[in-house]
Amino acid sequence: MASQNKPDTAEAKGERNSVLTLRQRIKDKHVKYLRALAFETNQVWNYCNELSYKVFQREHRFMSGYDLQKYTNGASKEGLQLHSQTIQAIAAEYATRRKQHKKVKLAWRKSNGARRSLGWIPFKASGITYASGQIRYGKVWLSLWDSHGLKDYDLGPGNISEDARGRWYINVCATPKQKLMKQLPLFHDSVGIDLGLRDFAATSDGAVIEARKHYRELEEQLAVAQRANKKHRVKAIHAKIANRRKDFHHKLSTKFANSYGAIFIGNVNATALAKTNQAKSVLDAGWSAFRTMLQYKCDNASVWFDVVNEAYSTQTCSCCKKRTGPEGLEDLGIREWTCSECGTTHARDVNAATNILAAGHGRLAGGMPVLTVQAAARQG
Repeated sequence: MASQNKPDTAEAKGERNSVLTLRQRIKDKHVKYLRALAFETNQVWNYCNELSYKVFQREHRFMSGYDLQKYTNGASKEGLQLHSQTIQAIAAEYATRRKQHKKVKLAWRKSNGARRSLGWIPFKASGITYASGQIRYGKVWLSLWDSHGLKDYDLGPGNISEDARGRWYINVCATPKQKLMKQLPLFHDSVGIDLGLRDFAATSDGAVIEARKHYRELEEQLAVAQRANKKHRVKAIHAKIANRRKDFHHKLSTKFANSYGAIFIGNVNATALAKTNQAKSVLDAGWSAFRTMLQYKCDNASVWFDVVNEAYSTQTCSCCKKRTGPEGLEDLGIREWTCSECGTTHARDVNAATNILAAGHGRLAGGMPVLTVQAAARQG
């Protein structure tokens, strides 16, 4: 995930990088080799699992990733095709997950059968090499569909993983090679975004982005395939839904990142709404994934990005700041309203986006008083 970068001054033009996680498809001709590596990964994981459990039974202590690495040293020289850094990464990951789940013993990674674990091969930065659209892992060059252009990035750690359809991907932390930052934008280059269900988003500019019903459009086909117990067809439909949603998010987030210098978005709680009777629509919208995608694209493009508190943004008049708008569940159907104080007529979602923009400006100016100086200088 991209880290959030915020310049210290309005004149900041220094070179600053953000870490991205890039996902690239590996060509299918390498499936046999990757499955063999995944089998060995499972064996190392299961060895760490059993060793850690036996040590706990005997000594009542948990082994750290460093402790486990002592017992796996030299394994790559004894016939395993795994890179030595991968074996260390497996041990470290096992110790982290055991601590996270607060268990003495984790589940075995299964290599065969209907409930087999999907392939997973971690690596450290020194375990891979990139050249001419290929990644070298061990002694094998893996061909990719290099859609991101990895030559423009410094590659870090990551993993090779399999999805439910048997396709393999490389997921790698990547730092863009040095790039000049844009000057911090003035307020007229900024936008507020209000996320919703009836419309996917509304902006403070007055634009409304229609919601796409990715799941509902294929829901009937999915139900037919599930009733017929066609597992491969079910997986294909789920993949199509996810790809359509991801494509929509990518195109929209790229458009925002390329069009504005500062973006403020509301902190709508998707997790809480996913527990209501609107769960299907909330999950289909994918707000959290969109926000994450927008954030790392803004970081990469040197665009200011912030998530702001959208409380009362719908009820508050963006002109007079009085709370005269519709409120409560019974008023959810009201899409336009007129302020009883100043008489301004508002589109509900656009008004909320305008308030989100104002909240973002307040936070931005509060944290960076130099903006006031910059704006005064421009006006003078």
